[in-house]
Amino acid sequence: MSISVSQLLEGSGARPKKGLGAVFGLNSDSRRIEPGDVFFALPGVKVHGNQFIADAVERGALAVVTDVTPPGDPGVPVIVVPDVRAAYARAASRVFEPQPEMLVAVTGTNGKTSVASFVRQIWDEVGVPGASIGTLGIETSNRRIDGALTTPDSRTLHQAMRALKAQGIDHVALEASSHGLDQRRLDGIHFEAVAFTNLSRDHLDYHADMEEYKNAKLRLFTELLVDGGAAIVNVDDPEHEAFMFAALSASATLLTVGREGAYIELLSIKPEGYGQRVEIRHIGELVSFHLKIPGEFQVSNTLVAAALAMSSGVDKADVFAALPELVGAVGRLELVAEHNGAAIFVDYSHKPEALRTALTTLRPYAPNKLRVVFGCGGDRDKGKRPQMGEIASNLADEVIVTDDNPRTEDAAAIRAEVMVGAKGAEEIADRREAIFAAVKRLKKGDVLLVAGKGHETYQIIGTTKSHFSDHEVVLEAIKG
Repeated sequence: MSISVSQLLEGSGARPKKGLGAVFGLNSDSRRIEPGDVFFALPGVKVHGNQFIADAVERGALAVVTDVTPPGDPGVPVIVVPDVRAAYARAASRVFEPQPEMLVAVTGTNGKTSVASFVRQIWDEVGVPGASIGTLGIETSNRRIDGALTTPDSRTLHQAMRALKAQGIDHVALEASSHGLDQRRLDGIHFEAVAFTNLSRDHLDYHADMEEYKNAKLRLFTELLVDGGAAIVNVDDPEHEAFMFAALSASATLLTVGREGAYIELLSIKPEGYGQRVEIRHIGELVSFHLKIPGEFQVSNTLVAAALAMSSGVDKADVFAALPELVGAVGRLELVAEHNGAAIFVDYSHKPEALRTALTTLRPYAPNKLRVVFGCGGDRDKGKRPQMGEIASNLADEVIVTDDNPRTEDAAAIRAEVMVGAKGAEEIADRREAIFAAVKRLKKGDVLLVAGKGHETYQIIGTTKSHFSDHEVVLEAIKG
């Protein structure tokens, strides 16, 4: 499908250019430009896309869109716009039409993956073909395609959504990360409903401070929600007020959930097996259901997902009937195995509050010892390393500090920073050896948490990405 340049850049503030024909595609990666494409020169963390204009033109770009006028004459029209990232997102949505009609999104430090997955599962339970897009990639009822980013780049995102539409999927739940929102990757989308889970320290290697981090997430409410759309807010989180006020200022339909929730009020949670019995009040109506996933935080995620599903048009009775069928997202406090009367969980908790939540959640299930194996990633926020070490040593009975994804940092130095806070912890550098050691020590009544990598099936050491799955290593350790 071809589109004119003026249609492509509608609303971007671009001045029209004479003599430009139809556009057949677009890209921000000069190496992937094909003849007839428009090259969008996006600002990067280290370099600006303008540096790759010559390469894009050589490969057949018919025009360049940028936010900074490049020096010299590249030989094709250059269109300067105030916000090239936003222009790229909106252009991608137009190139890759048609798109699914019912789009909802969730933001927050923790819980995005679970909420998006739960919404998709509820749709599936009521016979509505749906998909979720986020950290786990693209998931439908019968397949999963791995992704590299929580919120994909604009071209990848819209290309994927057009493919979903072609498969008959009109309902999509997306994870909205702070990076994705700050970099305008979602600006070509208008959401019927949005949600906030919680806010705690994260990504301060990217954002200047917590205020900037929070403001990036607020964009989902203030700029990307349709007029009169639903805004779901977890009022149990201390940072909820900013998101409530953002929803109200955007003339949204505010729906609060949690122990103080007006839309869905959480009344009680009681352990039941490895799951829990949940009682809520939904606009005056008492509802009780069994959730086969452990953790109060998962109850919170479930209520946010239920509100999003109802906001997408699913009848409340069907939503509540679907909740007992929910299963946890891959690597999200996932019960991987039981061994010697002990339970082994794998979780993606790679941030301080997430690790605290996971350990606190598992404590009641460990009548004997609660054990944890974890590490911290390289080339990421260093400030959280001693914090996570302290949390682990305070909340677990046995702690093994190991490698996560050291990337280009010295792995021993990362472990040393974690050990500053992890008083009394044991250090085993090789992650495989660490998991084997922890599994070997398990006794009846123990619970082992292998934290940090969750769904990931790789480990990055230096710039080399090798296959590594916590799930697989746990099962190998049990066999061994």
